[in-house]
Amino acid sequence: MLNKSKVTTILGILSILPVIVSIIFFYTERGPNADIYLLITIYSILSIIGIILAVISSWMSKGRISKLLIGLIGLIANLAVLFFAFLLLLAMGISEA
Repeated sequence: MLNKSKVTTILGILSILPVIVSIIFFYTERGPNADIYLLITIYSILSIIGIILAVISSWMSKGRISKLLIGLIGLIANLAVLFFAFLLLLAMGISEA
């Protein structure tokens, strides 16, 4: 059975995984034929999932600095991806106006 420390570590690593998937997806789906709104949707969904996992990981760490740091890195990285998706959505809105 998994103890609380292992679950916290697993959730912290899983919170960083959506950022890595977003970066890989960014480099594979680019060019003039890329569906930008699909990219924005995928980035947003992955980022929200990552934020939820990072918050749960940080909440479960209960003061352990190493576990808390993994959760905070995942939280900051996912917020950066969400900000990037917002800027992309804003740019698409400005270009269509």
